[in-house]
Order: sequence, then structure tokens, then C-alpha cells
Amino acid sequence: MVPTGIRTSRSSWQGVALIRRQPEAPNPERRVKRPSTKPARRERITEQPNPASASLDTKPTRDILRIMNREDRKVAPAVARVLPEIARAVELAVEALSRGGRLMYLGAGTSGRLGVLDAAECIPTFGTDQVVGVIAGGPQALLRPIEGAEDDPALAVRDLRHRRLNRRDILVGISASGRTPYVIGGMRYARRLGLRTVAVTCNPEAPLRRWADVAIMPVVGPEVVAGSTRLKAGTAQKLVLNMLSTAAMVRLGRVYSNLMVNVQLKNSKLKERGQKILRQLTGASPGSATRALEESGGSLAVALLMLWQGLGAAEARRRLAKGPSVAAVLRAAAQGTPASFSRSQRNP
Repeated sequence: MVPTGIRTSRSSWQGVALIRRQPEAPNPERRVKRPSTKPARRERITEQPNPASASLDTKPTRDILRIMNREDRKVAPAVARVLPEIARAVELAVEALSRGGRLMYLGAGTSGRLGVLDAAECIPTFGTDQVVGVIAGGPQALLRPIEGAEDDPALAVRDLRHRRLNRRDILVGISASGRTPYVIGGMRYARRLGLRTVAVTCNPEAPLRRWADVAIMPVVGPEVVAGSTRLKAGTAQKLVLNMLSTAAMVRLGRVYSNLMVNVQLKNSKLKERGQKILRQLTGASPGSATRALEESGGSLAVALLMLWQGLGAAEARRRLAKGPSVAAVLRAAAQGTPASFSRSQRNP
């Protein structure tokens, strides 16, 4: 029954209901939080649980491996989608290295170790120390985690100052999450110095990209073990760094055809590789190849010029130093090899 004097319109009943609820203010502690229907923020994608690996701990070994392998197949396509950004980063790296600068990697944890690994491999592969890896916590962090190092942006500045980072260099900040304070601190410092910077991250909305001229962001999705970015994210980062350093070195003429002519012949395996390349390209006998490598001081490029053009080691070194690049000098010299050698040997 409707009380006398009160209108029965819908809006009036709503007003009455509101009046009745007003005397007792809602208690915030009694509020029930409803699950958010909004999608998780994209920059946290590496922290999200992966539905494909739910109940992983209940699976037999082969099922665990199949799940991991299936997830790993997503990595190469993700890297393929960011090839244009990798190409821009390669061009920036070539510019820096051409003017005597360095390609410097900066990272923490797995990302830092991957940068140090790639830098270290450039020495024996391409004969250069212009690629440098810097990891939060220093060399000790290569073997075991250094707690708290990645959370200190000022530490990155100190590390980069110690390595005399300057405007000729290019800095590549590596962070799977794209929000590591150590890496962001280093990138900010590099931008203040006027360097070119590149970000490598697996989160498309990562804060790190704000301080990058080029942001390389292969999105590989959640990990099999949530948050363990040593898995797909680490694999993607390794592929990107492989491309970045290798393509830059090829562009700089430190590879002839697809051969490591600047390889450092420091052990028996590499010496055997050097002899094989020398014999393949010149047709020299094993004895002649060995003598040329010995006289060249273990320089494969010098030995090639010696055998191709009948030069002494000193003259071969002079021509290599004078030329635009090792590959350019070797390619020009290959055109003058005896006609008895096949075209593929002369110009592979």
C-alpha cells in the first residue's frame, strides 16, 4: 500500500529508496572487491600465467617438454615481426662503430648475461673488442644473482661512466619486462649524453621504450613458468642480439662472403677452421696454407692476400689497413686469382 501524499512515479520510489539508505554510510571495510574485467596491462605480459602450461607440475616429463617446445615455436615468428626495427638498430650500430665508437649492451640478470655473452663472442668471431657487455652487479653476476643491483638506476650510471661511455657509442638496453630500474637509469644517462639508444624488450608497453631511438619488442607471450623470462623472452633476446651484432659486422666488412675471415685462431679447432677456409678459397696445399698462416701471425685475412697476390705479410697488412674494409680488399684481390680456380672459389 502506498503512503498518503507520496507520488508513486518510478523516479520518486528511487528517491525514497535513496533517502532510506543515506542514514548509514557504507563501511569501506565491508566492501567486496569484484574481480576486474579489464585485461592485464600489456607491459606485464611476461608475468602472466600461461594457460598452456597450467598444472605443469602434474605432467609427465615428455608432456612438459612438448609444452615447452610448442611455446618455443612462437619465438622466431615474434622476432620476424620486428625485423624492420632490428634493421634500423643495425644501421645505428654501423654508424657508431664506423666512427670508432662501441656497441654497448646494458642489462641485469638473464638480459645482462645475454649481452655479455654476445659481446664476448664477437672477439673470436669478428676480431673486434668494439662490442661491450655491461651487467648489473659486475662480473660476479655472471655466476650468481647480485641481489638489489637491478633496482639501482644510479649503479648503471656509475658502471657506464667507468667504461667511459661517450657520444660516439651506441647503447642497447636489454630488459624482458622493459621496466628494470638499472637499465632505465643507464638509458636515461645515455640520452643526456646525446647517444643513440636501442631498447630490446618483450613487453610492447614497456617504460624502457621512452628512452630509445629504436624499440625492438618481440612479443612472445607468457612464459611456461610464469615470470621466468630466461625462457621464451631470453631466447628472443638472444636471437635479436645475434642479428644485431652479426649484421653490423657483415656491413662493416668483417665477414667475406659468409666466412669468418677475422676469426682469432687461438685454439686447435679455430686453427683447423682457418686452414680449411684458406685452402677452400685459394686452392693451396695443406703445407702452403700452414706456412702462410704462420708467416701472417695467425691472421687469416693476411694469409689470403699473401697467397692470392704473392705478397709478403707486411705488404698484405698494409693493403688491408689502407682498404675500405677487410671484405672489400679481399673481394678485389679475389678477382686477380689464377684462372685455374673456379668462379665459386674466386667470388663466393
